[in-house]
This record gives sequence, C-alpha cells and structure tokens, in this order.
Amino acid sequence: MAAMSVQSRRTGEPPGTVRKEKAGGPPRPPHRPRARAAGRAPYLLLLPALAVTVVLLGYPMVTNGVLSFQNLNMGQLIQHVTEWNGVDNYRQILGNAEFWRVTGRSLLFTAANVLLIMVVGTLVGLLLARLGPRMRLTLLFGLVLAWAMPPIAATTVYQWLFAQRFGVVNWVLDRLGWHGMADFNWTGSQFSTFFVIIVLIVWQSVPFVAINLYAATTTIPKELYEAAALDGAGVWKSFASVTLPFIRPFLYATTFLEVIWVFKAFTQVFAVNEGGPDRLTEILPVYAFIEGMGGQHYGMGAAISLLTIVILLALTSYYLRIVLRQEEDER
Repeated sequence: MAAMSVQSRRTGEPPGTVRKEKAGGPPRPPHRPRARAAGRAPYLLLLPALAVTVVLLGYPMVTNGVLSFQNLNMGQLIQHVTEWNGVDNYRQILGNAEFWRVTGRSLLFTAANVLLIMVVGTLVGLLLARLGPRMRLTLLFGLVLAWAMPPIAATTVYQWLFAQRFGVVNWVLDRLGWHGMADFNWTGSQFSTFFVIIVLIVWQSVPFVAINLYAATTTIPKELYEAAALDGAGVWKSFASVTLPFIRPFLYATTFLEVIWVFKAFTQVFAVNEGGPDRLTEILPVYAFIEGMGGQHYGMGAAISLLTIVILLALTSYYLRIVLRQEEDER
C-alpha cells in the first residue's frame, strides 16, 4: 500500500489506476493461429495441382507397375484372369540382347537430336536478337506456327515431302543434278529413315529453344556490349564474355527439357515408318508399344515402359549432376 501511495504521488494518478501502454511502444507478437494459417497457405494452394498430378500420373504409373509383374495377354484379358509371374518379365527383358540394342540406339538418337536442336536453336535465337522489329516479328510468327503444329500433322507433311514418287525433296534433288535421287525411297533403310525423323524432330523443337534464348538475350544490359566494344572485343569475344554467361542457365534448362522430350519421342518415329524397316529404327517407347500391343504381351510392354522411365531418370540425373558441378566450379 505504501508503495502504491508513493507511485500515485509521482504520477499524480489515484491509487489503483491501470496505465495504458503508449502508442509508440513495441508491437505485440503475432497471433499464433494466424501465423500457422499463413504457413499452411502455400501447401493449400499446391494441393489441387498435386491431387490432379496424382490422379493423372500416379494412378497410371501404379497400374502399369502392377501389370509389369503379370503374364497378361489377350486370353487372360478376355477371361479376366490374373496370372502373376513375379520378375520374370524384367528377367527376360534384361537378358534380351535386342533390348540393349534398342537402348543404345535410343541414347544415340537422343544425343544427335539434342545436339542439333541446341546448336540450330541457339543460332536462330541469336539471329532474332539482331534482326529488326519487322523481320523479327515475321520469323517469330513462323517459329510459333512450326511449334504449334500437331506432331501427326507435321509427320504427314514430311511424309509428303520425302515421298518416293511424288515427293518435293526427290524432285528438287533431281532438278539439281542428282538424278539417282529421283525415285529414292527415304524409308527403305535405317539411316535414311532416321534422317527424315531427325529433320522432323529438329524442325519441331528448334522454335522452343530459339524463342527461349531470344527472351534470355533481352535481359542482357546493352552497357556490357558497349564496354566490351571499348575494350576491343570482337563478335566472338563479345559473345563468349557477355552473351554466354547470361544465356548459360537457359541453355542448361532447355537442354534438360529437350533430353526428356526427344528420348520419349514416340509419335514421329512410329508415324514415319512404325519403327521400320525391319524394326531397325525402334527406340524404347516404340519398342515397348510393339512388344506390348503388337505382340499382345501387355505385361512385357509395361515392364519395358517402366525400364524406359528408369533409364530416363538416370540419364537426366547424370546431366543435372554435370550441370551442378560446372556451376560450382564457376563460383
């Protein structure tokens, strides 16, 4: 009581008065329920996308995995009989020399396509950065049209272009003096068929790379080019010291995507010649389809498709490891 009386004399307030905090005092700590709700918000926003991904991708993957452990053909499918055979499908596939030939062919096919796509796409992207507004708009319009064309429609056009009797390519080559090409069958051998497929895939994939790299060049400050020019840098040195460091992350990302897209390119390879002639142009997705659907060994086809995914994951993880190692060395 004595202490309260002394305090009231100092402040001039009656005893028992509760003093309010000043407006400029320290802020109160945030309310915990609100903080928890704010922490859950990103996960709640991602939940619909995750649910759709699980339904559209997870369920087929699980079903495919279950089929890969079954001996399923048309007879069992009609009779609704489930015959489990464990890992026999995988044992037969991994012990088959044809599977490893197709795997090596798929890796070479992917490497050749990705290399050509990245080189041509980079050159076209740099060309877009140097063109005037009208020419750039015209070229961008053509690239978007090529990119937006459905794969089956593009494949049909290329089949017409490389047709044996009435193809435009054979007609042009004949007019240029190569008369032996007037009636050449482009799908009659392994290498010529692969040539047509590679040209088709490169033509469809270059627009994506070119537009992405052109967008990357727009982020480069012009002052850096002016400084390089003052230092006496030529075109190549300016590209190596200014342009390349800025577009390198885009090159890494687009190469990663192209590896995935080319490795699983089923439509173009199957539509051009169905993996022929003599199954010499089959890559893993086409091989899985022909063994599964064509041979009516559905469990075998499911096992091949899962092994294809495993190989693709190993390939992309190896590429990502190389990229991360290079970035660490640059730092």
